[in-house]
Amino acid sequence: MNVVAIFDIGKTNKKVFLFNENYQIVWERSVNLPETVDEDGFPCEDIAELRNWIVFRLSEMQELKEYILKAVNFSTYGASFIYVDEEGNSLTPLYNYLKPYAEALKKKFYDKYKGEEKFALKTASPVLGSLNSGMQIYRLKEENPELFAKVAYCLHLPQYLSSLLTGKYFADITSIGCHTNLWNFKKMKYHKWLKKEDIIDKIPRIHDAGHTINTIGDIAVGVGLHDSSSAIIPYMINFTEPFVLLSTGTWSISMNPFNETPLTFDEMQYDCLCYLQYKEKPVKAARLFAGNEHEVQTKKLANHFGLPLDTYKEILFDKNIIYKLREINLKRYSSNDDKYKILQESPFEKRNLSDFKNYEIAYHQLMLDIVAQQILSTNLVIHNSPVKKVFVDGGFSKNSIFMNLLAEAFPEMEVYAASMAQASALGAALAIHKNWNPKPIQNDLIDLKFYKH
Repeated sequence: MNVVAIFDIGKTNKKVFLFNENYQIVWERSVNLPETVDEDGFPCEDIAELRNWIVFRLSEMQELKEYILKAVNFSTYGASFIYVDEEGNSLTPLYNYLKPYAEALKKKFYDKYKGEEKFALKTASPVLGSLNSGMQIYRLKEENPELFAKVAYCLHLPQYLSSLLTGKYFADITSIGCHTNLWNFKKMKYHKWLKKEDIIDKIPRIHDAGHTINTIGDIAVGVGLHDSSSAIIPYMINFTEPFVLLSTGTWSISMNPFNETPLTFDEMQYDCLCYLQYKEKPVKAARLFAGNEHEVQTKKLANHFGLPLDTYKEILFDKNIIYKLREINLKRYSSNDDKYKILQESPFEKRNLSDFKNYEIAYHQLMLDIVAQQILSTNLVIHNSPVKKVFVDGGFSKNSIFMNLLAEAFPEMEVYAASMAQASALGAALAIHKNWNPKPIQNDLIDLKFYKH
C-alpha cells in the first residue's frame, strides 16, 4: 500500500500519520516531548529531542512491510526560526514565541521603519513581539552580531525539518506570510527592511509548497507548511462556494479566503491579520482566545458547583434556558458601550457564579458570552464578502450550545459542524498530492452536520 507520512508538530503534542491514497489514516504515533531552556532560562522546544524523534519514527515507518513510503511532508506551528550554518547545524535554541521582547529594541525597530501603525498595515502583522518571527531575527542580529555572522540560513520550523531529509534550504510562503513582519502584502514581496538590515541574503529562496524534492530511495519530500494555512487546504479543495472556516482549539481562528479587502489598523486592534495560502493568496483571519477562556471558566464552574471538570460535556442546548438568560441580560446587551470591548475582556469573568441556580444555567451563560465574542470576531472577516457558508472544526464543533447559538447568529448562512481526521496534517498531504498519489482527490474528505436556525 502506498502511503504519505506527515509530521504534524504542535507546541505540546507531536504527531506523525501515514495516509493511504484515499487519505485515510492507516498508522499514527504521538509524543509529548519535554521542553528545555534557552540561554536566558526561558522554556523552549528541545530541537535535538524533536530531531531524534523524527529520525526514529522515519526509520520505524520504513521497516513496516505492509506500507510503501512514497512521500513525506511537515505541518508545524509558526513563529519559530532556526538558524543554521553552511553545514545545516543549528546555532541557537529554537526560541519560544512567547518569550518577552525588549521594549527598547521594539521601539528602535518601529521608529526606524515609520512607526507601528504603518508598518503593521504593510506587513499585515499586528505588533506581537516575538510572535512576529521576523523580530526574532532582528533581535539575534542586534544582540549577538558575532553569532549572526555565522548564520547561513534562517529557517522556519517546517523548512528546517524538511532540510533534515533533503539537505536543501528553502523558505515557504505560508510561514513567511503569517504575522512575521517579513512580507509586504501591498507589494506581495519581502519588506525592504530585510535588505537594509543585511538579513535578506540569509533567507533562502521561496519554494512552491506544492512541489517536492526527491531524496535517495525516490521518496518525495515537501518543503513543509504553517499549520493554520495547511488546515484550510482540504476546505479549499472540497468547496468552491465562498465560506469562512472557524477553526477552534485553544484559539478560535476565523479564516476567510474570499475577503480581499485590505486590513485596517482598527481591525488589527481586534486581532485581525492575514495568512498567505500555499498558492500565495491572502486569507483574512481573526483570532479569539475562546478555547482558553472555556478551559479557565469551566474549571471555575466545576469548583463552584462541586462537580467533575468535564461536566460541560453532558450539557445539551436548551432554548428555554437561553430565552430566560437573554431576558435577564437584555439591558446589558442593549447598552451603547463599544461593542468590541468584549473582545478584549471576558464578559463571563465579571459574573457572580452565585447568581446561577445550577451548573447547567451557568454553563449556558458562559456559552452565550463566548459566542457573543465569537460573532464579533468572525464578522470582522466576513464583512462585505460573498460568504454563504460557515464551517466550524475542532473542539467547539462538537458543542451543541455553541453550534446552535452560532447558527442563530448567522441566519442568512448555512452553518455546519465539520469533522475530518487531522485537518493540518491532511492539508500537508493534499498539498503534495500530485507528487505521490495517482488517484484523484475524493470530494467526501469532510463530514458535515448542518445546524438549522
